[in-house]
Amino acid sequence: MPAVPLAHLKPEALMARLQKPPVWEPEVVREKAFTQRAPAQAAVLVPIVVRGSDFSDSTVLLTQRADHMSTHSGQIAFPGGKVDALDANHHATALREAQEEVGLHPRHVQIIGELPVYVTGSAFWVTPVIALVSPDFEVQANPQEVQDVFEVPLSFLMNPAHHRRHTFEWQGSRRDWFSMPYQQERITDNGQTERVERFIWGATAAMLRNLYRLLVVNPAE
Repeated sequence: MPAVPLAHLKPEALMARLQKPPVWEPEVVREKAFTQRAPAQAAVLVPIVVRGSDFSDSTVLLTQRADHMSTHSGQIAFPGGKVDALDANHHATALREAQEEVGLHPRHVQIIGELPVYVTGSAFWVTPVIALVSPDFEVQANPQEVQDVFEVPLSFLMNPAHHRRHTFEWQGSRRDWFSMPYQQERITDNGQTERVERFIWGATAAMLRNLYRLLVVNPAE
């Protein structure tokens, strides 16, 4: 399968595709349930940070959840969470959670569309809200929820050469999931360069795979 052309990752192309999507089908919409609790509505922000003079260096902002979280602790995730009764809609949920988790103020965010709802095995019905983010924001991670905040090039995530499919048997049934391992270079406190693997998998990787499926349809348009 081809990578999404760089021209289709520019802000105006992303806006056009999200606002007038072609006929397409998400590849992954539901995980096998491993809980009997009632479904909970949730939303995540998929923040595409617009970087580079020609926007070719745009990234996706991701978080690593704090190790003490009750669900999905330590995993790579989008900013997001459960819908609050006071939230006007899923967009409001995604914006509120992003500000609470990483300090991303709504003034830096332009929502351009949504992906289909993704149902996790933990019974969250998640609406992925796609947004363009201006690069002048400042990260202020909430240590109660977020262990780390980082960015991955959008072009990397939209290239299926970096997508891995996994299958395993668990409790008598087969489970399939995607991962997108990313090797990040970062500077330590003592000025040394180190490589860190960001293992993007599960629901986060599945939603990114669905975004890829949307963007790659008729790439020659």
